Amino acid sequence: MKRFLYLMMTMAVVCAFAQQQRQVDRKSRTSPLGYDDTPVLPGQKWKVHDIARPRPAMVTPGAKPGDPPSDAVVLFDGKDLSQWLEGGRGGAREARWKVENGYFECASGTGSVFTKEKFGDVQLHIEWAAPPEIEGSGQWRGNSGVLLMNRYEIQVLDSWENPTYADGQAGSIYGQYPPLKNASRKPGEWQSYDIIFEAPKWEGEKLVKPAFATVFHNGVLMHHRKEIIGRMAHKVVGTYAPHGPEEPLGLQNHDTFVRYRNIWVRRLGTYDQE
Repeated sequence: MKRFLYLMMTMAVVCAFAQQQRQVDRKSRTSPLGYDDTPVLPGQKWKVHDIARPRPAMVTPGAKPGDPPSDAVVLFDGKDLSQWLEGGRGGAREARWKVENGYFECASGTGSVFTKEKFGDVQLHIEWAAPPEIEGSGQWRGNSGVLLMNRYEIQVLDSWENPTYADGQAGSIYGQYPPLKNASRKPGEWQSYDIIFEAPKWEGEKLVKPAFATVFHNGVLMHHRKEIIGRMAHKVVGTYAPHGPEEPLGLQNHDTFVRYRNIWVRRLGTYDQE
């Protein structure tokens, strides 16, 4: 009997402790909104867990990978080229590239296209496909380019079993850096670029910060915050020349029928929304 009473008393103590622990756990799940008595973070004006620090605005992600988030500027949604102009010797006019089946395609006899809206620091998503029929070789297979600020080129090229100079293949910063890997899909298959671009900064005529690019090709890292040497150039070293803090994005027409779809861009801000 004594043993039974001892066992019952022990179980009662254990149950009481468990109940008390559950109450503590429930209270601990309610986290404080922040603190005002913690150290200041190095190089920042904010304290650790600072209660006064601005919180990021809500953004709704795309429904599936590659879809634009809620704060993106959609530059092509498969319907028309209302966000684009065409540049040529006659100046800017409405883009004449062919639109069909949810994509648009470089058109023979037209110029390159560029956005009506201007951008600086951006996250850019763009999908493209080289012609399914293999014609030519090297730089004459699916040649185009993504022109950041209409000056700094991420090369578009059919690089599936297609040797060419390394700093001119798909995913390269054209004429400057080859991609880390060749992640090209077969001709005709859709491919994607995801680009983080930091625009150069000027003080009058003086360059105070060069441009940088991080590039993913089909989800594979090609460049990690790579410093851009200068403007896109062929057979010479590109240089910088002053321009505005925001400029159009461009797509190059190199007389090959490259297709594009699902293009969107996000302007990049600072951590603290200042």
